[in-house]
Amino acid sequence: MLKILGGYVYDPVNGCNGESKDLCIENGKIVAPSAGVATRTIDARGMIVMAGGVDMHAHIAGPKVNLARKLVPHYHRHAAPIRCSHLIRSGLKSMVPNTFATGYMYTGMGYTTVVDAAVAALGARHAHEEFDDTPVIDKAMLLVMGNNTFILDQLEKGDCEAARYYAAWLLTAAKGYGIKVVNPGGTEAWKFGGNTKFLSDNIGPYRVKPRDVLVTLAQVSSDLQLPHPVHIHCNNLGMPGNWETTLETMRILDGHRAHMTHIQFHSYGGSDFPTMSSQVAALVEYVNSHSNLTVDVGQVMFDQVVTMTADAPWQYFLSRLTGERWANMDIEAETGCGVVPYTYKNSSLVNTLQWAIGLEWFLLTADPWRIALTTDHPNGGSFMSYPSIIKLLMNREARREAMARVNQVALGRTRLPELDREYSLAEIAIITRAAPARILGLVNKGHLGLGADADITIYNQNADPEAMFAHPRYVIKGGSTVVEDGELRTPVSGRTLWVAPEYDQGIEVPIRAHFEQRYSIQFDNYPIDRHDLPDNEVVPCK
Repeated sequence: MLKILGGYVYDPVNGCNGESKDLCIENGKIVAPSAGVATRTIDARGMIVMAGGVDMHAHIAGPKVNLARKLVPHYHRHAAPIRCSHLIRSGLKSMVPNTFATGYMYTGMGYTTVVDAAVAALGARHAHEEFDDTPVIDKAMLLVMGNNTFILDQLEKGDCEAARYYAAWLLTAAKGYGIKVVNPGGTEAWKFGGNTKFLSDNIGPYRVKPRDVLVTLAQVSSDLQLPHPVHIHCNNLGMPGNWETTLETMRILDGHRAHMTHIQFHSYGGSDFPTMSSQVAALVEYVNSHSNLTVDVGQVMFDQVVTMTADAPWQYFLSRLTGERWANMDIEAETGCGVVPYTYKNSSLVNTLQWAIGLEWFLLTADPWRIALTTDHPNGGSFMSYPSIIKLLMNREARREAMARVNQVALGRTRLPELDREYSLAEIAIITRAAPARILGLVNKGHLGLGADADITIYNQNADPEAMFAHPRYVIKGGSTVVEDGELRTPVSGRTLWVAPEYDQGIEVPIRAHFEQRYSIQFDNYPIDRHDLPDNEVVPCK
């Protein structure tokens, strides 16, 4: 038994707001205090204790991540290396770190669970291999389905039941955790030379519209009782005036649970980039009054990044806008993706607006339980920038100092200068732990109650939130102390979390026949043989 003694515990799920208390850990779980002899104790008196961090939207594995690693080798040349030792493997702390570095970097910052937000089922086998190669953290993947030709064919025929069976089979076969929709219909339309700007547009040659995809997959997620609702990347990402599409999407989903991801990239007013402005106030008003919706922010930070997304038409547009190198790929009949390097500059009107809009979302959202801290790593910035964002949220003076260094014209088009709200430690624990775990349906994560996974981060108190959250004193993963005195000491293997909804076993035959007939392709165990993947933790559907 491991005992953590006397720390100031911030556990919002269980109503603990900085009270001094002991925690007991046995067999990787939080257990009730007992008189049993502890094999080890950690004296946490005077320290801050929270559950391990949960990043609900990042890109750490799969086709587009590896495409990015190949596209920006110069990023790796200048990256800080992680030296191999008897405990750890070597790695590079670049904007797109390799598998070893990803696990070590998240762990060193106190994060213990990470969800890759968009993996094509055809790329799932390799993504799982990367997950197995990523130490310490628990992982899960969302499968992209919003441009899947089989689903579009079923919607065109009006056979929503077949679409539901197929989604269930795909999640089970590829060992995915939930359903992701990226620019619904847009990437499929891109393969025919177009996009889907309006939710009433036809998708390429289909008599199916983006609104049909949204409503159907939201209903499918509900029917399958998946722990996480449909995870939506709206149409028109990054485009001035896209807030209207975002609001229309939210209204279409009235009556359905839905998660709106990297909402910052979908909150823009104006008719073009010179007239771009913030429209957070209108959108946050809608979200505040509709409890079926949750969001993560996708906060932009001023830095060199690599943008990557299954929104292929946007990536083509961004490459032409910036003149940067660019790579796009089509992934069979499922989706596509694109990668473009980018640099956010504080002198830029557009980039300043993006930075300010993300902070507006945090500061205007009424309920911190329905918003999560993300940067859409590595699109808006590295996950390693989370401590810097936390400081901006907790310290209004730090925000004012940062605002003095950005484009003032852009700042004047937002409400950020008038917002004095400061997040408390309890609210930080919510948006980095409790809320993302709850939104994801991970009942054993994000809190320190009895039966919870013993994923715990312990910080020395520090008046500077950035310094405190960047360098935890201890990190405990599944009951094992992996970081001690700020150094990685005992790496462990993390788990992969996935769901296995029930589906009609007979659906595999028409799926196979459909693809063989339409594309003249023979598939062996399409998309992957689920029995050839590692046995990890199944998260039961409700």
